[in-house]
Amino acid sequence: MKLNRTKLQQEIHELYNREHAEMGERGTLERLERAREWNLAPTLNAGGVLVFPHAGVLDCGHQIAACVNAALDSGADRVLVVSVLHAFTDEMEDARIRVANGEDPAQFPFYGIQGPGIDWRNEWEGDHALMSWRHFWNAETKRRGIKGPEVFERYPYLAGGHPERLPGIDELARLAENAVVVSTADPFHHGIGYGTPPEESYHPHEGGLELAREKIQEGIDTLARGDYWGYNQHCVQWKSDARDAGQVFRHLRGEMRGEILDMTYSDASDLYQKPKPTWVAAALMEWKKM
Repeated sequence: MKLNRTKLQQEIHELYNREHAEMGERGTLERLERAREWNLAPTLNAGGVLVFPHAGVLDCGHQIAACVNAALDSGADRVLVVSVLHAFTDEMEDARIRVANGEDPAQFPFYGIQGPGIDWRNEWEGDHALMSWRHFWNAETKRRGIKGPEVFERYPYLAGGHPERLPGIDELARLAENAVVVSTADPFHHGIGYGTPPEESYHPHEGGLELAREKIQEGIDTLARGDYWGYNQHCVQWKSDARDAGQVFRHLRGEMRGEILDMTYSDASDLYQKPKPTWVAAALMEWKKM
């Protein structure tokens, strides 16, 4: 049965809004406090990158909150968020597949970088990737009684192994020079609802999380080497949605070493109306300048 991407997008927004409401102010602040386990502002100040998930906020909200805390604690005047842009139209998905198969991304109308203040395409407006980031950002700046630094959201699409060629990348590089950089990724989608054969589908606590950690680290190591095409294809194989965002922040920041600081998961079987196991790994990742 063909995936109804428009319907899925709507259902994801409804799910996120429900989870934010269920978490409430108390749950939001509790996660921000729990996130104090990590002091990550020095990584940002040294030119590194933090990567947070955008899976179910009830599962991974503390990881998102850790990056919000770090960005605010850094004292920076600007925060650049390099976001995932999901394929919520058949045309976007077709372009992504064809680029992964070696076609020139420049032939597709989505090729480039979207975001607020850019007079171009507006698919970013319907994306859910930064909904929970904005939720924690608003809550923490309110709690601190500050306006906070200026935040720039940017959504690259179809890097295709050559982030340096993306239209708008030079402007983005200039922006990044005077900003701390964070990004987002759900780097491992797994199970029956994501097209994994049933005999190869692992429940999270029955080998799934171990597999996820291994494969996510493989992706980190590939990107750390600057092997952009290899990373692109790794993301295809292991169903990471951050093929473009990862290539872009690595290009912007140069040589870094990445590691997983924390990992959990969100069950997605109800969302996709598929049998278990159908889930996504949620990881907090730190990239330090070498």
